[in-house]
Amino acid sequence: MKTARYLPLLLCLCISQALADTPIQLRHDATSTARISIGNVAGTVNVTAWDRNEVQVSGRLGDGAKPLAVTGTDDNLQIKVEPQGGPGWFNWGGDSKMAPTTLELHVPRAASLDVDVVSAPLVIDGMDGGSIQVNTVSGKARINARTPSLKVDSVSGGIEQAGQAGQAELKTVSGEILAPALGHEVELQTISGRIQASGGPWRKLTLSTVSGDVQLSGALAPAGSIGIDSMSGDVQLQLPAATSASLHASSFSGDLRSDFGTPKEPEHGPGSSLDVRLGDGTGKINIETFSGDLRVRKRD
Repeated sequence: MKTARYLPLLLCLCISQALADTPIQLRHDATSTARISIGNVAGTVNVTAWDRNEVQVSGRLGDGAKPLAVTGTDDNLQIKVEPQGGPGWFNWGGDSKMAPTTLELHVPRAASLDVDVVSAPLVIDGMDGGSIQVNTVSGKARINARTPSLKVDSVSGGIEQAGQAGQAELKTVSGEILAPALGHEVELQTISGRIQASGGPWRKLTLSTVSGDVQLSGALAPAGSIGIDSMSGDVQLQLPAATSASLHASSFSGDLRSDFGTPKEPEHGPGSSLDVRLGDGTGKINIETFSGDLRVRKRD
């Protein structure tokens, strides 16, 4: 009798578990340079490149999500996790009712990616040739790719970049930026996150931070420019000894030290500044901090 009494409850639990753990097995033909859009609210997204002209999706679909499908044409595909009964992906009420979804994707190596995630950590590995654009709220984005253009916009999730990005635009509010392989044109921006980056030779690099500390190392291209602006974050810039540029560095109340020339302090008031010509002076380097310490180091 007791078994019969609890049987409906056990059946409900089994059905609930099945809905929350729906396996995903999808595939779609794709061109080698297809543009692929991916969206997920919570869970994980892992994208791995391969040498096939098709997209394969596996993983587990969270309870409360619509059945997943790969839509679009062979050169423009969409894979987006959406709530049941919702008008769109950013239907916040519907999103809150969805359990986390795990997406494991294999895509053509030279494809371009547009990825939107909220609290889903993201890994992109092995891409070579296409552009990559990522928008994330709190999930960390780890990207290992050779790409002509990389754009990542994050709120509290960190950004880790590897491979080679010809043009890179990496922005966070509080997440850190770790980027050891930046190409010729770079824009880095954070409020309170730490930035540690290197690469070049840079034709143009701009970096801004409010309170995040910065460690930057790299070479300047002929007639290239570097512009760094910090409010209270400490900045350390390391340059090759053979750098050719006009260098201006200043700090209102922070400590300024340089291996290139001697900083000067005003007769009255705080602060210090440095103006020096390096090599033939064809490039331009401008670094300004308000209260953060500033170090300009020479790399042998």
